[in-house]
Amino acid sequence: MQHLTYQTLDGTSASLSPEEIDALSQGIRGGVLTATDEEYEQARSVWNGMVDHHPALIARCLGTQDVRHAVDFARTHRMLLSVRGGGHHIAGNAVADGALTIDLSAMRNVRVDPEKQTARVAAGALLGDVDHETQAFGLATPLGINSTTGVAGLCLGGGFGWLTRKLGMTVDNLISADIVTADGELRIVSATQEPELFWAIRGGGGNFGVVTSFEFQLHPIGPQVYAGLVVYPYAQAKEVLRAWRDFNAGAPRELSVWAVLRQAPPLPFLPESIHGKEVVVFALVYSGDPKQGERLAAKVLKFGEPAGSMLGTQPYAGFQTAFDPLLTPGARNYWKSHNFIEITDALIDMVIRGATSLPGPECEVFIAQLGGAAGEVAVTDTAYAGRDANFVMNVHGRWQAAEDDDKVRDWARGVFRDTAPFATGGGYINFLTEDEGNRVDSAYAQNYARLQQIKQQFDPENLFRINQNIAPAPLARTA
Repeated sequence: MQHLTYQTLDGTSASLSPEEIDALSQGIRGGVLTATDEEYEQARSVWNGMVDHHPALIARCLGTQDVRHAVDFARTHRMLLSVRGGGHHIAGNAVADGALTIDLSAMRNVRVDPEKQTARVAAGALLGDVDHETQAFGLATPLGINSTTGVAGLCLGGGFGWLTRKLGMTVDNLISADIVTADGELRIVSATQEPELFWAIRGGGGNFGVVTSFEFQLHPIGPQVYAGLVVYPYAQAKEVLRAWRDFNAGAPRELSVWAVLRQAPPLPFLPESIHGKEVVVFALVYSGDPKQGERLAAKVLKFGEPAGSMLGTQPYAGFQTAFDPLLTPGARNYWKSHNFIEITDALIDMVIRGATSLPGPECEVFIAQLGGAAGEVAVTDTAYAGRDANFVMNVHGRWQAAEDDDKVRDWARGVFRDTAPFATGGGYINFLTEDEGNRVDSAYAQNYARLQQIKQQFDPENLFRINQNIAPAPLARTA
């Protein structure tokens, strides 16, 4: 083996000897990959096909001691470091050119305590792994809407999904976590142990260390829920979106109804005449009594004249996979998002205009409904600061060919720009792309200065910087 070049924290290049690489490998049970290894190409690939980074080394960790060894190695060699959980993040921060990637993707164990209604979730677990185990006991915690999303990244950025209005954000249900900080130490954090660090990781992303496991509070959910889709022709967009907005104002917390503007996929319950045509889709989940869910869904069916619907009682874990076919890995993705307190008529008009010019069949604008329990937590109780957001819009550019990059990104940026006057100015950190580092401080609002101070305490050299980065506070500010 020859010397290996890598990128340092100082922005320069340095090299590792074969002996140094072997020393790292000896401490990683899953082994270490370089570009010469057959599995390297698969290991460096992530969900967003636009990301094409080549780490110098990939440490395939199987447990906390592997992570500690890798962190110590990166710190000692001042080596650029990235951390991969599910590899699903839009910005592709799981991998970086010339870096040491700590790969947690093999750590997928989920252990449920049905009596305490808690789950211990390893850092490489996907949403589907958690749902599979927890739903066996009729339990769940608020997660996302795509079963292949990594739990770690979702949670560390805040986390929301169908259950958020009833049960809060993912971070609101985090009881404790195991985290390896930049000094290589394992810390168990909770409301009573290292409370400042616990506060920071509940929304502060991967800035403070490598979380190797999470303990979540579970709640009785399902296993059957009332859920499905109602699809309206685009000609009715203004009418049905206003009806949706008004309906949401009085909807119970057990019900979440999200609006999606996109071209109709060839679903069997839709007439062929609208396949590929712009439509408004309402996706809903009612997590209480399915009979009450059916009664509420009937009102969604009266927003206008539906082109088709698919509603019924079904397994919660099954509906969590409903959108997986639209979110498969490998496509090119570019997102822009806003938080909104309210949906005004003028905002609806602007969203309709933006979705009228969709640049491709996989692009969409969706508006997720939040509020409820998520909005009752004080802004300063967790690092996640978007408590005033009753709605989150994501302008989701998704396409296959590189020659369409500019077209799709220009469209997404245009919709983002046109809807900005209606937004809070904050943002959801998990939806920020690689070119939105300037939005990080506004996403954290008044919590940003505190996060910088905690960053200075636990990672003063900014070892964990391949993320939506929170810069350490100057030493003078922490005196």
